[in-house]
Amino acid sequence: MTDRPTTSYEAAGVDIAAGERAVELMKSRVARARRPEVVDDVSGFAGLFDASALLRYKRPLLATSTDGVGTKVDLARRLGVYDTIGHDLVGMVIDDLAVCGAEPLFMTDYIACGKVVPERIADIVGGIADACALAGCALVGGETAEHPGLLEADEFDVAGAGTGVVEADRVLGPERVKAGDVVVAMASSGIHSNGYSLVRHILATTDLTLETRPAELDRPLGEELLTPTRIYARDCLALAETGGVRAFAHITGGGLAANLARSLPPGVDAALDRSSWEVPAVFRLLQAHGDVPQAEMDKTFNLGVGMAAIVAPDRADEALRLLASRGVPSWPLGEITEGTGHATLR
Repeated sequence: MTDRPTTSYEAAGVDIAAGERAVELMKSRVARARRPEVVDDVSGFAGLFDASALLRYKRPLLATSTDGVGTKVDLARRLGVYDTIGHDLVGMVIDDLAVCGAEPLFMTDYIACGKVVPERIADIVGGIADACALAGCALVGGETAEHPGLLEADEFDVAGAGTGVVEADRVLGPERVKAGDVVVAMASSGIHSNGYSLVRHILATTDLTLETRPAELDRPLGEELLTPTRIYARDCLALAETGGVRAFAHITGGGLAANLARSLPPGVDAALDRSSWEVPAVFRLLQAHGDVPQAEMDKTFNLGVGMAAIVAPDRADEALRLLASRGVPSWPLGEITEGTGHATLR
């Protein structure tokens, strides 16, 4: 009888020892992303959160959101930079919760990769943990899955889910918005995590590369493109505490007007003033090199506005002062008028 090689999980491409090493490397950073309500589960199969903390609410509503980072992960892979993509994930998930006024409580993550490289996984999860700490939520668990044969060794993707809580009578949204309200813009840190399929197309079809150092940016384009998503959760909650906020709009896929329209009731419009801010250089650079029509830019990118608040007209100045004190660049972006539920950039 001819001897055959022993069949094993490792021979199939899954390295359990590497996964265990990754867990050890990330432990110290994950430990910083805690809240007092987190209860340790020694088995590690589930994250536990003490729900008795919700007893301080009269009628607590749980809010949940899930998202990923999209094709921005490809640029992170190509540049070998893994400690910022977690900020993008938390921004996409947790800032969606903030839109309704929910305080983020906890988050879980999922990473799929072709091969577990412990240091790389630890950097990704460490970035998620650091961003959770910034957002004020706990990272209570996650999963790393090795998919040999489905993903190349250096390929990966990330996703996450978050849970928050808001008092039922303090939920923010379209039903609170009125004609005469003011739209306040909060600056983005850059492209954030939407529109990267178009970015990659421009890189593939023009003379731009990740190593290009445009005079407008004063640093390599790749570094600019990996700028982490600004996390607004705590700023939005502080703004909501003032009592002047009607609604928020997280400016993600679909652009400024389309996302703001989601926070409008049928009887009003949002008239947004293009001249109220200067579109950041990275957007202008991509538009010029890619010959991208303005309408396409408008529906693809945030163009420098990462979050918008709709506030009562007599509270707009207060909102701007508060955001400035928290280090968030902001400005009056437009106003709410009678209309049919649309937002328009003029």
